[in-house]
Amino acid sequence: MIILSGTEGVKMKKNYIYGYVKENVRQEDLIYQLNILKKYKCKEMITEKTSATKTERPELDRLKDKVKSGDTVVIESFSRLGRSTKDLLELIEYFVNNEVNLISIKENFDTSTSHGKIMLSTFQAFSQFERDLITQRTREGLINARARGRKGGRPRVKNNNVEKALELYNTKAYSISEIVEMSGISQATLYRYIKRAETQDNKPPVEVEKTAKIQMYLRVENNSKFVRGKKKAREDIETHLRYYYNMRKSTKSDSDYIFYVKYKTIDELKDEVYDILCELSNKADWRNCFIEDDTWCENPELSW
Repeated sequence: MIILSGTEGVKMKKNYIYGYVKENVRQEDLIYQLNILKKYKCKEMITEKTSATKTERPELDRLKDKVKSGDTVVIESFSRLGRSTKDLLELIEYFVNNEVNLISIKENFDTSTSHGKIMLSTFQAFSQFERDLITQRTREGLINARARGRKGGRPRVKNNNVEKALELYNTKAYSISEIVEMSGISQATLYRYIKRAETQDNKPPVEVEKTAKIQMYLRVENNSKFVRGKKKAREDIETHLRYYYNMRKSTKSDSDYIFYVKYKTIDELKDEVYDILCELSNKADWRNCFIEDDTWCENPELSW
């Protein structure tokens, strides 16, 4: 949404009024525009002499560079400023966002008045409606095209042609133009597939997640003869290992365990098992106990 701002409150500097007219084939039309704008006592009259068929409007660009906040631009009608509704709205937005007042005499449009603000809101609503219609028609067109079996985008290149081109390129015996001629693909397509192949070659290998079998001998003891928490501490530890690491007893002994840890790198495995042992120690400590452990892994060969 554009924030309209008039020239009220700008008292400390001199604000200028610029007239903008567009010259066409008839000299009478130019004189008519100049006469209409006379009553506004413009500081400078800027005349666009560029043909309407050209997109460049150097005088309009010069005007946009000259105007400052609080200045006013006067035109005879909207048709002198914009070539289309979209172009006109963009120019109005430019002036308004830079706090430059715009007056169009024929349409009785003035961005500093309530009437002008209402007109601008109406223009914007219609412009948005037009954009929404275009978007909707584009989507419907794509859906209908897909229903008829048509797909948009660049035509697919045959894989065997691409493979042939890359093989020729890798031999380093042919120029790009020769490869294009022999393979039947375009130069742009060839460069695209060369870049894609180089990117894939430079990618680091994907780290596959593995599972390590961890063996542990664990002793749980009370901190002193006045506490009796080691049974509960062992139950807490076993529950934790069973739930998170698929723990099972390796022998009939209560102290031998096997559990499984997923990892991608050796360092990741080392850190994970270390964190597990810290967690087991915390659980024992919470029951006023301590642990002693001997923990190892045969593949990879590690110990903690």
